[in-house]
Amino acid sequence: MTAPEASDAYDPFEDFNRSAGIGVVDDPYPLFALTRAQAPLVEENIMDNVMEEAGLYDPEKDAVLMAPPRVFTAYTYDAVQQVLRDGEAFSSAGYADVIGAVMGHTILEMDEPEHHTYRSLVQQAFSRRAMERWETEVVLPIVDECLDPAIERGEAELVRELTFPFPVNVIARLLGLPREDLPQFHRWAVELISVGFDWDRGLQASASLRDYFAGVLAERRANPADDLMSTLAAAEIDGQRLTDEEIFAFLRLLLPAGAETTYRSSSNLLYGLLTRPDQLDALRRDRSLMPQAIEEGLRWEPPLLTIVRTASRDVVVEGVEITAGAMVVVNLGSANHDEKYWERPDEFDIFRQQRQHLAFAFGPHMCLGMHLARMETRVALNRIFDRLPNLRLDPGAELPHITGMAFRAPTALPVLFDSGRG
Repeated sequence: MTAPEASDAYDPFEDFNRSAGIGVVDDPYPLFALTRAQAPLVEENIMDNVMEEAGLYDPEKDAVLMAPPRVFTAYTYDAVQQVLRDGEAFSSAGYADVIGAVMGHTILEMDEPEHHTYRSLVQQAFSRRAMERWETEVVLPIVDECLDPAIERGEAELVRELTFPFPVNVIARLLGLPREDLPQFHRWAVELISVGFDWDRGLQASASLRDYFAGVLAERRANPADDLMSTLAAAEIDGQRLTDEEIFAFLRLLLPAGAETTYRSSSNLLYGLLTRPDQLDALRRDRSLMPQAIEEGLRWEPPLLTIVRTASRDVVVEGVEITAGAMVVVNLGSANHDEKYWERPDEFDIFRQQRQHLAFAFGPHMCLGMHLARMETRVALNRIFDRLPNLRLDPGAELPHITGMAFRAPTALPVLFDSGRG
């Protein structure tokens, strides 16, 4: 099934960046540090414009029209880890109200025992054998295709030319989608995760992806291929299989989870290295440092700062009483900068002693695709070092910086290198 081509000049990449605070919020970490010093969790005051806009508060009568849930934000490493570890006390079901309406019923909103069963089925598609094959047959060629046009120029803009397109192209290739469908597929993917600021466009993208996937899945059920869609269609545990709608929901979730965050995390790591040439040179000379460099990039600037849980019962977290029904915003970025666990936490340092960061969350909902994300980043950096010698920031271009409040990434990475190497 072939996707229709986009015909207007709408740029979902730029629109999504603006909605996420890209180019507006530069550095939220000093504020996080001040809050951590006061308390591990802080109750938020939502009796403001947010309540009024939601129709829950009448300012003229100074009256609450509907009792809102209490909202807490967890800032310290220990508080965040406790919330994420305890899936019984802190439910993920709250995602169903918004994310579920767009993605369908996904693993994101599932609690046990449903979560364990579904995860076990889906995880069959991410076997070690599959990952090894994807690295050589899918990821490496796609990275090279992105880099090829720049080789003779001696200059590139690594976000637009590499880190933004390659992860979603990897997913499309894993699903066995036709190459000519990639532009429209990428557009739908970004529109889908822009639902927070453009609800109608997000819903339309969701419906379009569902219809598109339905055609592909029907073909794979009739004629299985060696791709991710066919693996999901055949996945089975004790006679239980994934329904078509469960597969569609997983694939819609895979786009932001597997493409958007990988694009941002690889961009953030490149920014950290390019703005610290000594660390860039050390990694270029000694590739055995790659795993710790990738983990430091994830710790230092996770692509997504916050996720949400709902308290299913009264519970105490780090001495703070959380009432049943309260919403808990889990600040992964703040936890990864907790001074209790990292010296100089705001500094990027690939040589620091490694410890468990929380960029991929923690506990039962720890990111299913984290091994794929790490592999994609490793392949991309190795090919950059192999094919773009003497890589450095372009001194004549505007100095890049990481921005954003929910999603974090640089908007551009202009670089120079010695041209002519294939």
